[in-house]
Amino acid sequence: MPPRPSWARPLGRSKLLHLPHEDWLPRQAAYQQRVRRYSDPYLERRSTGRKHPVEDFLFTYYTQKPGQLLRWHPGAGVVLSGPEAAGRAGWKYYRAAYDGELAAAGLPAGTTAVTADVGSFLRGRRDALEFAGIILAGTAARPAQYGCFGLHEWAMVYRQDKFELRHEYLRLRLGPERTDRVVEANRIRCSHFDAFRFYTPDAVPLNSLEPSRENQRTMEQPGCLHANMDLYKWAYKLAPLLPSELVMDCFELSWRIRAMDMQASPYDLDEWGYPPIRIETPEGKAEYVEHQRSFAAESQELRRRLLQALAQPLHALTTISPEGPQ
Repeated sequence: MPPRPSWARPLGRSKLLHLPHEDWLPRQAAYQQRVRRYSDPYLERRSTGRKHPVEDFLFTYYTQKPGQLLRWHPGAGVVLSGPEAAGRAGWKYYRAAYDGELAAAGLPAGTTAVTADVGSFLRGRRDALEFAGIILAGTAARPAQYGCFGLHEWAMVYRQDKFELRHEYLRLRLGPERTDRVVEANRIRCSHFDAFRFYTPDAVPLNSLEPSRENQRTMEQPGCLHANMDLYKWAYKLAPLLPSELVMDCFELSWRIRAMDMQASPYDLDEWGYPPIRIETPEGKAEYVEHQRSFAAESQELRRRLLQALAQPLHALTTISPEGPQ
């Protein structure tokens, strides 16, 4: 067993959590079954060249692929033992547990066990961790805004025939002219850059805010559906520091938000089993806000859990040099 370098500390823990193989293998299997409920239909569609405007999104827009999502991680500060654990020593940001860590986990020296390589992650992914911490904490601290009514999706198709941006397999529920009139009759107030950047050129000046990559950390707010969907992005980018069950909680919330977002969109999705939320009417706007408030509350709880899980890694950034071990 190699000596433990000074920076490879268990994030201030006096005792590490030990999961023997008879505990973590069933947990891994249950998690993978949970993932396959979503990933298997997507992979089957992809193999036959079919598309789904709602249920493909989390696998195509975000960079996490199904095979990556299927990998179960217990999170930082956990030692996995047993013969099945040995193969993880070759996984990125994993390593064999040091003797001191084995002792902290209540295991004898020489036990076959692995743990997340927190020190390596903090050096290799420092910027990602810092930025996620800023976004999560900043968004959680701001008041939620509920006046957008999902009009970002409508702005993405505003005068779209002029720019030849029409989705080839979806039709507009109200047709092009009535869709454009809805955009023109409402105040567009999108605070999320990764929605705003898909506006058609004619829709850009109609937005009363000017979100950008540079001001993202100060603009995002917890009423925004896209900011709440992105909890999944921040979570998977920080694997294996986070337990996969928490990542999957974020995924499933994003899945439900995407469904509602598309129901409120200008597209006709009846044949896909998604009835419209008619945000062009007062009743539809009220329905949208009701869902939006519910998702905001769920998302704030997930932000709290994410920040709690990341508290020690974020604190450790202040003690680990970006240049590597000293």
